Amino acid sequence: MTETQKDRPWLIRTYAGHSTAAASNALYRGNLAKGQTGLSVAFDLPTQTGYDSDHVLAKGEVGKVGVPVCHLGDMRTLFDQIPLEQMNTSMTINATAPWLLSLYIAVAEEQGADVSKLQGTVQNDLIKEYLSRGTYICPPKPSLKLIADVAEYCYQNVPKWNPMNVCSYHLQEAGATPEQELAFALATATAVLDELRPRVPAEDFPTLVGRISFFVNAGIRFVTEMCKMRAFVDLWDEICLERYGVEEAKYRRFRYGVQVNSLGLTEQQPENNVYRILIEMLAVTLSKKARARAVQLPAWNEALGLPRPWDQQWSMRMQQILAYETDLLEYEDLFDGNPAVDAKVEALKEGARQELAQLDGMGGAVSSIEYMKGRLVESNADRLNRIEKNETIVVGVNKFQQGEPSPLMGEDGGIMVVDPAVEQEQIARLNEWRAERDEAAVQAALAELRETTKAGGNVMPASIKAAKAGATTGEWAAEMRAAFGEYRGPTGVARGISNKTEGLDDIREAVDAVSDKLGRRLKFLVGKPGLDGHSNGAEQIAFRARDCGMDIEYEGIRLTPEEIVKAAQEDDVHVVGLSILSGSHIPLVEDVMNRMRSAGLGDIPVVVGGIIPDEDAQRLLGFGVAKVYTPKDFELNRIMMDIVTLVDPTPVAAE
Repeated sequence: MTETQKDRPWLIRTYAGHSTAAASNALYRGNLAKGQTGLSVAFDLPTQTGYDSDHVLAKGEVGKVGVPVCHLGDMRTLFDQIPLEQMNTSMTINATAPWLLSLYIAVAEEQGADVSKLQGTVQNDLIKEYLSRGTYICPPKPSLKLIADVAEYCYQNVPKWNPMNVCSYHLQEAGATPEQELAFALATATAVLDELRPRVPAEDFPTLVGRISFFVNAGIRFVTEMCKMRAFVDLWDEICLERYGVEEAKYRRFRYGVQVNSLGLTEQQPENNVYRILIEMLAVTLSKKARARAVQLPAWNEALGLPRPWDQQWSMRMQQILAYETDLLEYEDLFDGNPAVDAKVEALKEGARQELAQLDGMGGAVSSIEYMKGRLVESNADRLNRIEKNETIVVGVNKFQQGEPSPLMGEDGGIMVVDPAVEQEQIARLNEWRAERDEAAVQAALAELRETTKAGGNVMPASIKAAKAGATTGEWAAEMRAAFGEYRGPTGVARGISNKTEGLDDIREAVDAVSDKLGRRLKFLVGKPGLDGHSNGAEQIAFRARDCGMDIEYEGIRLTPEEIVKAAQEDDVHVVGLSILSGSHIPLVEDVMNRMRSAGLGDIPVVVGGIIPDEDAQRLLGFGVAKVYTPKDFELNRIMMDIVTLVDPTPVAAE
């Protein structure tokens, strides 16, 4: 190619948002000034799950993993001085996607933008939320209807907007094999398109198909991951042509954005994560046939906590160097005709087709959620077992552990910590917003939304009216809960004891021995307090503990401290395990420990797992927590033995 024939670089993004709308706005404008070409908004957990910042379940979660957006004023501040008509914005939002898109459209109109020219994406994939991320609200069927509402509205009014990102990213984080990731994502896409097909004229359906995009994960096995992306391209083209009769090639293109794998980032020797991120980026950029349209990279220290602006800049520079300094974009596809690549792609496609046939036989993605969840938990258990047995090498974790202290760890511990005062300040702004709005207009808009949902209409027009009137995230979500109900997804761990995991005989004998001393089977309650839906760790602890012969109580995500303590009391458990990955461990664990003591359960040992800095771990131990585990504690069998020791009523005395 000549210089003028170079491909255009992909959209360069950084997944960002924290503390407040004002702080996030400053971060966005700074990143854009550094050369970022698109925005990727991270929302906090209350916003993702449809609660205002002052809700009891929002305690400790406000501004932690993203930005809180409770109303039009927050959204206005978030995009202050950022012209939305010129911006390409990705919003990682699912259960509340119709609402956040409504707020975005309302702000764009305030800016004087032509809404038909807005470009960007709402993730809007509820099915993967039941399988992996956990920020769902309503049951699957009404959630599918809401996904379709957004897609139908965008097709008619915001035609350049991607109304759904079929998100396989979290499937891989939950342990999906490449074949499962392909199949489960494509099954989700077909479920949505089947829902949409009757809503539009037949001649317009191909256009709508062309707006469905994907958001994928790229892991460390980058040759396999590159082949997976080529398989995605082929399978999507096949589905669009054969299942839906889409003739025009431009509507069958597999369009995707990517964040490379955060699951493989390590707390140990975190500087190694820089190389992992670079290698994983190659999987989605080297192959022109299957090159990502947008890339966002995690930072080297995300296994430790919230990245600082400098850390995000470093990851952005990685993209810019590849796009602008190398000659990658000067060449046609580097792998066309490569026999090894072709063979791997065909093998992945065949495995995915078999899994898709299984899902189709069960009625499609919506009907197969429990099956898919169980498959993911088992696959993740196999992955962790291979690491424990050193069959899978993770540098710095189970091999080459000795090394020098990282010079990147400064006085701040190498991460940014959200000021605890942020939550109360956000609540104060929320109360001020409520006091100053036109309450009659808000209630009228909510009534219209209520009637629309009751009649089965598209929720988007009424949601935009409610956004403009001043309704809040919690109020909008309350209408959805009232209309469609709430849902608790499957945990994937309700199964008998497995013999797949090696090295459990000694632990099973120890569990049996302690159970005999206790007079009944050792009972272990695993709980996830707060809004954190990252349940992979909790599921694997529950899964392994059951394999070790313990009696497990695990009801899934999104429990209040009060509910956890009540369960501990009613089920007469011997040990409680709490899993919190959102950074809200201090307030949530303190609340649980105080309630345990008040309920007369102070003698029951409590263990805590999460992304927990050393200083915070000491505070948790000061609350009375017996053990604290972080991502570096990958040996689940050791954790199981710790639990046995903690509840042993007559431990062997040390000599």
